[in-house]
Amino acid sequence: MRRIALIATLCAALAPSARADVPVVVELYTSQGCNACPPADAMLAELGRDPDIVALALHVDYWDYIGWEDRFALPANGDRQRAYAHAHGGQMVYTPQMIVNGTHAVAGNRPGEVMAAIRAAAAEASPVALDAEASGGTLRVTAHGGQGRYRLHMARVDPGRTVAILEGENAGHTLGYSNIVTSFETLGAWDAAEPLVHEMPLPEGRVVLLLQEPGPGRIVAAAVAG
Repeated sequence: MRRIALIATLCAALAPSARADVPVVVELYTSQGCNACPPADAMLAELGRDPDIVALALHVDYWDYIGWEDRFALPANGDRQRAYAHAHGGQMVYTPQMIVNGTHAVAGNRPGEVMAAIRAAAAEASPVALDAEASGGTLRVTAHGGQGRYRLHMARVDPGRTVAILEGENAGHTLGYSNIVTSFETLGAWDAAEPLVHEMPLPEGRVVLLLQEPGPGRIVAAAVAG
């Protein structure tokens, strides 16, 4: 509890001094089988309370072999993290890692580095405006601005779960997890030469829409629905 309280204090003290015109997206790559991850999981929960931050927990499965199978892990999450590593000129992936707006990669259990990355991302102006509006049984996603091509992604998000870890590095602990990505899909590509209009059946629960440069590169806009 003392460690979680310290993280909350650091997040408050190091809150971004410059606010972006769009939310800052923080992706945490984490695993229930990683004993270095609980502080990062707690920090993500704190970050998720900030209305200017979109916090996403992407659980990976590459630590399952050490004795505990992460029930939230998706193979696609590890693939996305490896794609980031390749785009950033690296080969290795690790947990906990936070990637901020697709461009700033830092160790997820170092609050000072995380908040510095968030401040840097918040200070970057976005060329794109993205909106997601629910009406009846339809979700209407619109965007304009920018230049070139972007990819429109959608993440379904579980607000939070508590898990009793029985084996592996965190055996004997009951841990809380928040903003859990339960699916991540690419809805299509968008050429910014024309406004984007994408309509779909309204998903159940909370979803996050992201517009991202190919690579994967910079996340230029985000919107939350549900």
